[in-house]
This record gives sequence, structure tokens and C-alpha cells, in this order.
Amino acid sequence: MTTSFILNGKKVEVTAASDANLLWTLRERLQLTGTKYGCGASFCGTCTVHLEGKPIKACVTPLSAVEGKEVLTIEGLSENRSHPLQIAWIEEQVPQCGYCHSGQIMQAAALLKANPNPSREEILSHMNAVLCRCGTYPRIMKAIEKTIQNT
Repeated sequence: MTTSFILNGKKVEVTAASDANLLWTLRERLQLTGTKYGCGASFCGTCTVHLEGKPIKACVTPLSAVEGKEVLTIEGLSENRSHPLQIAWIEEQVPQCGYCHSGQIMQAAALLKANPNPSREEILSHMNAVLCRCGTYPRIMKAIEKTIQNT
């Protein structure tokens, strides 16, 4: 089965099995390894990417669901880590192990695109979709709030 979609601003065509999911297509076929595998069951959010501007879990998204649509991965957020969230993540030394942070950043980017000035409660509610096993939640909040203040 061949699927065509816009990936990080460029049209791609991928031939894969009919039961292929987006996560493994990104990682194995397209060599975009910034999107991580966490649980494989849509619980942890480590695999968060944007589909048509909305955060989704790539591990449970069939490749067929992205046909003709726009997908944005962490690699497409900026070419050189210049996105305000990426800058804040570095400045606030957010990652401990760093494994979940592509999902964290993509989740936060979707929130700030939809709501450039969310309340702390809105941030907490939205970010609950991505788990951090290291517990860097206070630094994640600090980086998001810094991004809001600087934009």
C-alpha cells in the first residue's frame, strides 16, 4: 500500500503494509528517529506528533490515517533547534534522560499554537497527555512558561 502525505512541509510517498502505523513508518522507513517509542498503546505520549496541527499518538495511528494530510515531527519543528520551546528546554535544562522530550515539546507546541497564553491549569491539563518517568515536570512547566513570556 502506498500512502502520500506532507511530512515536515515536504510531500512524501511511503510503501508499507496495510497495517503499518505512523510511528514505525517515521522511524524505520523515513529514518526520522526523534519520535520515540514508549508504550505502544497510546498511554505515555512519547510518540506525539502533529496531524493537521493537532497532537496525536503515532504509535496507534495507522499510516492510512495520514493520507493526504500534514504531519509534523520534532525534526520539522525547526531545522536548528531554534523553536522557542526548544530554546527554553535547553536554557532550563529540562531533560534528565531526555527520552520523552520530543513528545513533551510536540505536545507543548500544539498547546501554544492553539492558545498562545494558556493558564497554568490549562498547561497542566494539556501536558498530562505525556508522561515523564524522570519527573522533570517542574522544569517542563518552567520552560513552557518561559516560552509564553518570551513570545
